Amino acid sequence: MTTIEDTEPSELIEKTAAELKKIQEIHPPKWAHFVKTGNFKERPPMREDWWYMRAAAVLRSIYRLGPLGVSKLRTKYGGKGNRGSAPEHHYKGSGAIIRRILQQLEKAELIKQTQKGRHKGRIVTGKGQAFLVNAVKGKKEPEKKTPAK
Repeated sequence: MTTIEDTEPSELIEKTAAELKKIQEIHPPKWAHFVKTGNFKERPPMREDWWYMRAAAVLRSIYRLGPLGVSKLRTKYGGKGNRGSAPEHHYKGSGAIIRRILQQLEKAELIKQTQKGRHKGRIVTGKGQAFLVNAVKGKKEPEKKTPAK
């Protein structure tokens, strides 16, 4: 039996991104096609579905390392900036992108805000864990039954 921890991260993110496309609450905003993912980048992402890939990566990161906040995720998705002949140093990733993705994942009830001891941030809900497991297995999420009138 394959679990979330046993699955190759790139494979898990690909499968999860494909499943996230089916959720109505998760969608790229209008400005997503023009924005860079950090001030250290020179161009916007080339993939058409980069928003869903980033959302899947954020969901996986929260599952593994939660509780996480925007600041930790900005550091995680940051990178080295080209400063010409000066030495490179680390720049944080875009906070607006991460904030919007977290808000969408919360609206879809895949993550929630919590506090564990001194650590505040988001953790994956039971529905989010089931979503990740179903993405790994390739199963569809169980459909909600509507009550008969």
